[in-house]
Amino acid sequence: MSSPLNEKMAALAAKAEAALPGLLLRVPSLPDELCYEVQPADLKKVCVTLRDDPALKFETLVDLAGIDYLDYGNDEWKTVSATHSGFSRGVNRGVRKPHEGARFAVAYNLLSVTNNQRIRIRARCEDAEDPIIDTVVDVWPGANWFEREAFDLFGILFTGHPDLRRILTDYGFIGHPFRKDFPLIGNVEVRYDVEKKRVVYEPVSIEPRTLVPRVIREDRRYDPALKTQK
Repeated sequence: MSSPLNEKMAALAAKAEAALPGLLLRVPSLPDELCYEVQPADLKKVCVTLRDDPALKFETLVDLAGIDYLDYGNDEWKTVSATHSGFSRGVNRGVRKPHEGARFAVAYNLLSVTNNQRIRIRARCEDAEDPIIDTVVDVWPGANWFEREAFDLFGILFTGHPDLRRILTDYGFIGHPFRKDFPLIGNVEVRYDVEKKRVVYEPVSIEPRTLVPRVIREDRRYDPALKTQK
């Protein structure tokens, strides 16, 4: 269930939904935030309308980020009481459950400088194995490097991007490090070899493990019973 919007956000929601009837599905958010789910086929139309509609004027793309829902809702941490294995013991990861639905999505954080308002939209990639979605570089040119980052880290392809190549990882890097199934220890180790006088790549020498805290204590600092009595 979505939280009730405050007055300012409710007014913005009414304008956005009137400009894009049937194309916006509101998703849960805080009362002072507004977030919508958009179908990939409607993404470009929604973005252009949000930018050009006189009542909206979201002329600035503040940020664009990839999302991987592979382990969404799965929990491997025992955080309610003490664990039988003790503090700082590695635990074996369970078998990963098959993912249902669209695995990858892209979130767009928009700003209207004219109206001093913000909105967030999210579009999911239909193909879980080869995530593809339309570019918005022609709507907001600043999306260029953001989309390259999402491609580099998540492997999301943006149809129509003018220069889709890696931007953060090293030359020859294999894989996409922000995907949930990418190993935390990586695939190779990199170091400078003094004798060879160059950077060398070697197999990873450390073993992966998960640290489990023994006890997670509840934070009672804001418990009403602890407030000073007047």
